Amino acid sequence: MLVKRLLNPILKNEALTRGLADPEARILVEWLVDQAERMATGATSENAAFSEINRLCRRARAIGRFVLLWCHQNERGAAVQLAGSERFTWPLPTQIIDPCELMLDILHCEAAGFAA
Repeated sequence: MLVKRLLNPILKNEALTRGLADPEARILVEWLVDQAERMATGATSENAAFSEINRLCRRARAIGRFVLLWCHQNERGAAVQLAGSERFTWPLPTQIIDPCELMLDILHCEAAGFAA
């Protein structure tokens, strides 16, 4: 299976990073690319890999929106509401945090299996 084909839904989806600054957008896209590369080697079928990539892209879009609300728009109530509706299980920040640091913390938790 070609990794490049799996990367298309990530690299062509501007909604993933809409509203984010370049540093945290880069972190999010790099994380997704790493996930896609892993899937390319371990997927049972191409359809299963694309399905999982689409699921990850939806989750990444919600994560990006959370970071945008929490850090850039200072809309913590809306961010907490989003976290609840998306069933994010990672710990919510308790104070002001750098967007890149927050993105890295969240993706670390996602990789560790805190995600639904």
